[in-house]
Amino acid sequence: MVQPESKLDVVIDSPTIKHQQQPVKQSINQENHSTKSKPSIIANINASYFRICISLGGQALLWKTLSEETNMGPAFRNLFFKLPSTAFFLLWCLSLCVLVSLSILYAMRCIFYFNMVKAEFHHHVGVNYLFAPWISWLLLLLAAPSFIFRNKYSYEYLWWLLIIPVVGLDVKVYGQWFTTEKRFLSMVANPTSQLSVIGNFIGAHAAIKMGCRETGTCLFSLGMTHYMVVFITLYQRLSGGNHLPSKLRPVFFLFVAAPSMAALAWKSIKGSFDIECKMLFFLSLFLFTSLASRPMLFKKSVKEFSVAWWAFSFPLTFLALAATAYAQQVKSLTATGLAVVLSAISVLVFLLLLVFSTLKIDSLLNNPILRFSNDSVSNNLN
Repeated sequence: MVQPESKLDVVIDSPTIKHQQQPVKQSINQENHSTKSKPSIIANINASYFRICISLGGQALLWKTLSEETNMGPAFRNLFFKLPSTAFFLLWCLSLCVLVSLSILYAMRCIFYFNMVKAEFHHHVGVNYLFAPWISWLLLLLAAPSFIFRNKYSYEYLWWLLIIPVVGLDVKVYGQWFTTEKRFLSMVANPTSQLSVIGNFIGAHAAIKMGCRETGTCLFSLGMTHYMVVFITLYQRLSGGNHLPSKLRPVFFLFVAAPSMAALAWKSIKGSFDIECKMLFFLSLFLFTSLASRPMLFKKSVKEFSVAWWAFSFPLTFLALAATAYAQQVKSLTATGLAVVLSAISVLVFLLLLVFSTLKIDSLLNNPILRFSNDSVSNNLN
């Protein structure tokens, strides 16, 4: 009688132990899997985050332009000439701090996650954002307060340090467009392809400021030639299957940024906002009107806040800068009013994005739109 009871006890107790231990093991495995699958901030920070720095640098340049003395009449001067210089300097300092912080994080990404950087370079969207860090530094150089670069050679040395990577990327990217079969422009073209030409225009604008007219003309011609090719390719929609997901649709505003920056670069070369500058400005104004009249295009992209929202800001800033230069040349009430309206829209959008980014900083850093595999060169888009 004793022996069956011991056997019965074993049979009854063993299932209960298994049922108690199984959920515990499952929960532990789930926790370990979740901790392992969650990437670090360094892994998330790809080059597309530098669009924030482009917006900050462009806004600082706009504030600097508006706060300087202009010849557009007393109404415009009363609105913007009294902007406190302290506010502009604080904005420039904020831009510098954010850019230095992101540059350090991206440098650490290059060291610890080199496979991701390699995958980024081979992606048809990610490779274009590799121009963004250098564009950000060039804009910050253009917007720098006058007392920082009292020595001409310090500005020139920094410019050469920043423009060499841009030209190197030009050689690589533009060369692939017409020599590599799998990287033909008709196969990989997307709105972010315009970042390369924007980098050339900003580099030309900064070169003329330091007195290198021939170098600035060279960069402008390089950018303008490829801009026409990219614009026509995108207009004909020959990009094959490499379409942008809905979350990245704010980059369509790069259509506005490229001709606006081209107008500013040509103005610096010619010394006046001539007929060619006006044609480029009117093109950018038309493209802005076309995009603004189609808000449903961006319905899905604005449902959830992401870093892609910053693509709305700096194209509007470049358009406002071009409108300001146009108003200075034309000196009419209509042109001045247009410059005031576009500048106000640019500042308002910038401030709203700054508030959203501050309130949702955790979501901004931990939920990138672009993701690249750490194990191979293969990559995907969220």
